[in-house]
Amino acid sequence: MNVIEFAKGTEKMIDPIKVGTLHHMQQKLKNLPAFIERKIVTSAAKKADKMGFVVEPYAFFLVYEIDDLARFQRDLPDSFVPAKAKVFEGDAEKYIGIICIFRAHTSAFWGSRAEFYAIAKNEVTGLKSWIILDYLSDTISFDEKHGLRSPSVDNAAVTTTCEGDYLAEIQQNGKTVIDIEASLKHPKTKKLDEQLWIDGNTSIAYSKELGGKDGDLFSLTFLPQEMESAWEIPLADVRKAKVIPYPEISKGKLTKAVCFPFAQHMLSDSPGTKTHYGSKEALEAAAVKIDFKKLKGFAK
Repeated sequence: MNVIEFAKGTEKMIDPIKVGTLHHMQQKLKNLPAFIERKIVTSAAKKADKMGFVVEPYAFFLVYEIDDLARFQRDLPDSFVPAKAKVFEGDAEKYIGIICIFRAHTSAFWGSRAEFYAIAKNEVTGLKSWIILDYLSDTISFDEKHGLRSPSVDNAAVTTTCEGDYLAEIQQNGKTVIDIEASLKHPKTKKLDEQLWIDGNTSIAYSKELGGKDGDLFSLTFLPQEMESAWEIPLADVRKAKVIPYPEISKGKLTKAVCFPFAQHMLSDSPGTKTHYGSKEALEAAAVKIDFKKLKGFAK
């Protein structure tokens, strides 16, 4: 299994018609209690424990140095504590919060998301971990608190221009809550820190509020090459960085802007499924053995 085969296999798992069917189903089920929605979704996950997950080109990350660790700790699920991390090889480790805005097409949803992360250590496994503190989306989503969730924003414009600009404008309740503009004309390709980007993406959880005590821990399965390097965008080229939600992050010191100028092809654990790799080597061994002919796209 090489990068090209993995990319094609992941894309073929994502059926636009089935994704549309799930969106229609969510509209029919949205008035049900969340625990019933969870039961329906986890039942579907038993038939397909992996979802195709493609982050489309130009996923954009704003990295902030954080001082209010007490607030982060309150939001972290059990067995997680704030941890210092570095974005690129050679950086100094700091306590950081990250805001990522991206578009994705997956086996379950298709659209734009803004996610707010704390970087923490899983005290059980020792892995650096991405904790989703909150998120916004213009499409359906799922978490333990909300169940199968309707869009949480009015609209989202997440795109690039022919003149080399990155744009993200997200509106919620009639107000612009995210407004980012940056030039992509002067990037520097740099090697990413393995502990954060490779190990960390096999240890993802939701906040205690969204995912319960254990955070509904899950993993991405991917070839490590997907997370080897990215663009560092000069902060001088970030013309706007207005982010209102989760101010505990955005009021910190903006230290890095990171962009992936290519699509990232991954498999995500379906809801209720928990994969643990523990190392880059175990992740890669599992990814190269994936048999896409036997995998089924997540659908009800």
